[in-house]
Amino acid sequence: MRFDLITLFPELFTAFLQCGVTRRAYESRQVDVRLWNPRDFAEGPYRRVDDRPFGGGPGMVMLAEPLARCVTAIRAERSDGAPLVLFSPTGERIDHARVEREASGPGAILLCGRYEGVDQRFVDSHVDLQLSLGDFVLSGGEVAAMALLDAVARLQPGVLGDAGSHESDSFNPALDGLLDCPHYTRPEDWRGQRVPAELLSGHHAQIDRWRRERRLEVTARLRPDLIEAARAAGRLAPQDERFLRQL
Repeated sequence: MRFDLITLFPELFTAFLQCGVTRRAYESRQVDVRLWNPRDFAEGPYRRVDDRPFGGGPGMVMLAEPLARCVTAIRAERSDGAPLVLFSPTGERIDHARVEREASGPGAILLCGRYEGVDQRFVDSHVDLQLSLGDFVLSGGEVAAMALLDAVARLQPGVLGDAGSHESDSFNPALDGLLDCPHYTRPEDWRGQRVPAELLSGHHAQIDRWRRERRLEVTARLRPDLIEAARAAGRLAPQDERFLRQL
């Protein structure tokens, strides 16, 4: 899959694409990331990409023309009709289902907005989808783009050391959309805090049940909406419901 990133700060992605386990996906081109700077498509000696908003007000707005030329150049290189995604506070919140769809698709053109935003005429004529990390505002879309790329890259075959690692992640349908359970490692006793006995028992069924119950407990305490979603989808067994009633 291929992701074309439109960003005024391509240098922000240098370390991101070279560090951590997900770099395998970028180095192998399983996730082919290409960076485009709209300044390269702007006119004038200063390569201006923004201007003051009509109607007054603070900040600047990204110009439509350099972005349109940049998109035209990208589409001249790829003919798959990839959607153009704008990261924006008004966008659909990214969740695990969205990440899974992107991870199995052809990729996209990702526009990292800056300043007060992008000229609405460009949005109306070119943007296919708007995405958001949550109900807060960032200085630009680069952090959101990195988050989406990282989530997509780690789902690619061979990227994680253990092929089943992502199946135990929070929100994964394999765990019925619940949060993950707590994890422990050596030593068994750390400053008076011991590893739960169930995890040291060697009894696989007992360990599995402990993990299931901790997932239910953590999710019920922190994200009860996920419990309701799992219940509505028929994902909770009678044993799960009995445990939840005891909490």
